[in-house]
Amino acid sequence: MTDQTRQSPLRDAHKDIESVHELPDTPQSRAPAYRLAFTDNDFLCRDELRAVRLQLELLKPQMVLDERGIETTVVLFGGARIPEPGKKARSKGMSDLSHFYAEAREFARLMTRQSLESYGKRDVICTGGGPGVMEAGNRGAQDAGGSSIGLNIVLPHEQAPNEYVTPDLCFNFHYFAIRKMHFLMRARAVCVFPGGFGTMDETFEALTLIQTGRMQKIPFLLFGRAFWEKVINFEALCEAGTISPEDLSLFKFVETAAEAMEAIRTWDGAGETRNNIPGRDA
Repeated sequence: MTDQTRQSPLRDAHKDIESVHELPDTPQSRAPAYRLAFTDNDFLCRDELRAVRLQLELLKPQMVLDERGIETTVVLFGGARIPEPGKKARSKGMSDLSHFYAEAREFARLMTRQSLESYGKRDVICTGGGPGVMEAGNRGAQDAGGSSIGLNIVLPHEQAPNEYVTPDLCFNFHYFAIRKMHFLMRARAVCVFPGGFGTMDETFEALTLIQTGRMQKIPFLLFGRAFWEKVINFEALCEAGTISPEDLSLFKFVETAAEAMEAIRTWDGAGETRNNIPGRDA
């Protein structure tokens, strides 16, 4: 916000920051207690300020996306280790999955081309901002000449955002929970590619929200039936009674970008919310 767009007659916080820097250097002005609270990193990082930090992480991306006019997103989850076809893979298993990089890139290209019909306001590609499938998604959006979002997270083995995320839509998070909220707050569809623990976590959390009626039904696509049915026995969950047969209709398997585009276009029940959970007593 600039001085020209600011409406309040009260003194701007930035001016006070500048004024503090111009104060005489004295024991009093150097004391931590004298720092402005909102410029004091030691204070902001105290355990007691956790609630404030959670709020800030929720607000910053929300305000930026609102200012950009982004209304809906299409979220891509998937493995950070899946390489681009033709690139060196860590294992034969990873090499065998590399075609999903190509499908994620093509899907993002097709979806972004459609998004540009709304001037980039709707169905904007959103990824975790890292390598692998995430990179493919942001790269496909760039191929189409559009923008894309990257929601990065600080990890012990710090990784830079992939080079294809739109720079002013590239966010960094400390709290996994707030990052997950931003993945789903604007989501019109979720596409999940093969991945590991992180991908499984994001997948089942989102499906649980839809299953329990805490989130509207949206197109929810799992790329690669063979992979998913090998690592998760959905039918066994039904047989055990831990999920209901109706829960299997919350997602669909697809293999290609074109198939995914068609599934999203024709998804039955999108925007509806479950009023009860099959298999549970009313």
